Amino acid sequence: MPASASVLVLNSGSSSIKFGLFDISAAEPVLLCSGLLDEHEAKPRLVVKNPAGEVLFQKLREASDTDSGHLFADVLGFIEDHFGKGCLRAVGHRIVHGGPDYSGPVELTEEVTAQLAALTPLAPLHQPRCLAPVRTIRAIQPALAQIACFDTAFHHRLAPPASRFAIPRRFEARGIRRYGFHGLSFEYVAGRLAGIAPDLAAGRTVIAHLGNGASLCALRDGCSVDTTMGLTPLDGLVMGTRCGTIDPGVLLYLQQHDKMSAEAVQHLLYHESGLLGVSGLSSDMRTLLASREPAAREAIDLFTFRAAQQVAVMANTLQGLDCLVFTGGIGEHAKEIRSEIGKRLAWLGVRIEAAANDASRERISTGDSTVGIFVIPTNEELMIARHCAAALQRAQ
Repeated sequence: MPASASVLVLNSGSSSIKFGLFDISAAEPVLLCSGLLDEHEAKPRLVVKNPAGEVLFQKLREASDTDSGHLFADVLGFIEDHFGKGCLRAVGHRIVHGGPDYSGPVELTEEVTAQLAALTPLAPLHQPRCLAPVRTIRAIQPALAQIACFDTAFHHRLAPPASRFAIPRRFEARGIRRYGFHGLSFEYVAGRLAGIAPDLAAGRTVIAHLGNGASLCALRDGCSVDTTMGLTPLDGLVMGTRCGTIDPGVLLYLQQHDKMSAEAVQHLLYHESGLLGVSGLSSDMRTLLASREPAAREAIDLFTFRAAQQVAVMANTLQGLDCLVFTGGIGEHAKEIRSEIGKRLAWLGVRIEAAANDASRERISTGDSTVGIFVIPTNEELMIARHCAAALQRAQ
């Protein structure tokens, strides 16, 4: 069925790119198809499925073909063939870091793209991956509008003391402050919570986005007032391969005593730490939960300890806690992790109903829990589609 107006949403990860095509001709974007571009398999792979999960299109390229532009050309060609020539109005991109200047969606001109590329040192694992498709698509279809939606935007109004580091103020004047990330996820989940439990959403909420990347957001009346990530996506919780909060003295020790270069320390913190570093086994929570190795249990224990600890920090910012929401791959699917975090927060009035938790129901708190507890799947792609539709409407 042809779409009168559609937006292609790209959500770039470290080894693959998730995408969705949304019809934006109605008030709420409607998913037409979704897919995956996986560039790290033996052969680069493109798969497109309809909302029911049926494969509409797939293609493998030879491992020797390292030009990802061919896969993007395949995606754009599929959209034109299947949904009609001229239906695609724009491409929306999840961009991890917007820095101090970008508080909302913006068209990705050459100048804006260059400014965002300059922020790469603040998100070296993510920013290049987010921007590479922008340049590729521009080369294929220069006239096609491309729109950036930022993970930092939801936290843009963070104010001191939550936004401030205890370093000389001249550095803050240069933009060295806490920015926060996972904003598109937090924004979507906050909107869903407002529809499910408006009274709780208007109060003091902590959303736990737990996945390979993980962070918490403290919200008051649906607005971000504190978060666990800072200048970069390294801070806060234990993650798949990232360390989270660490004594800066450890880094000085590694550089001064072990003579590690800045590049080696960066690789250690982003790629060798977190669940992988502690377990020595895997960065995947599913693998660790299935393992009988003591080190796997120790990694899980640290993950839940740090998550519960930081929920308490967020509750302190809020001066109480009315609602706790789990989202992200681990938050949505790992009932054991939700249970362990809940046990650690029992002193705060958190009570999780075992049967509801086992079934991953929407509300998993017991009747006597003083905190409403929910499991809400996130949808960053839909959030980006909404932002793109609004931006295109404003541009008319």
